[in-house]
Amino acid sequence: QLQLVESGGGLVQPGGSLRLSCAASGFTSDYYVIGWFRQAAGKEREGVACISSSDGPTIYAGSVKGRFTISRDNTKNTMYLQMNSLKPEDTAVYYCAAVESSLLLRLCVLAPREYDSWGQGTQVTVSS
Repeated sequence: QLQLVESGGGLVQPGGSLRLSCAASGFTSDYYVIGWFRQAAGKEREGVACISSSDGPTIYAGSVKGRFTISRDNTKNTMYLQMNSLKPEDTAVYYCAAVESSLLLRLCVLAPREYDSWGQGTQVTVSS
């Protein structure tokens, strides 16, 4: 399993922006899928966005499409989630997740069960 450490959460007003970062270490493979998930109080964890291995296709949840952007910097082993036009309903604990792959291209899915490495979570609160 990988070690993942998130940063960048905080309090922001509606319409504002935040960028979350997730530093990864402990790789044993050149290929890995990454994803961002969130869990609001009293709700189940839901997928936000993911990138397939080898910078393949990305997937976004409908609720964030057009507002959030997932990216990765392979030279820094770091993934990002740029969040714009934030809404109060985006308030949640955000988690980065990853799973290594032996395949050059492993397509990502927004299902928590498909990931075996998780960060500790970072709180994002959108409120005026």
